[in-house]
Amino acid sequence: MVEWSDGWTIYIWLISGVAILIAVVFGLRWASKNEQFDEDIKYLVFDDNDRDKMSPEEFKKYQEATAKQENRRSELLNQAHEGSK
Repeated sequence: MVEWSDGWTIYIWLISGVAILIAVVFGLRWASKNEQFDEDIKYLVFDDNDRDKMSPEEFKKYQEATAKQENRRSELLNQAHEGSK
């Protein structure tokens, strides 16, 4: 059995660390290109029955966020439908 001296351990850790950092950068890049950093996404868990649980400002924000997401979904579905023709 071949034993490595302790000098090789640091290189393995460095390579692993660099690989993780590269993966994080690619993950953040993907997330930013795919609209994953939308702060209003939290309003999409609500529906009109939650009106009494929210302030009027929050309910208005919920309606705006929902309308925006529905419009974006329609755009993406239309793009996908046109691409499949």
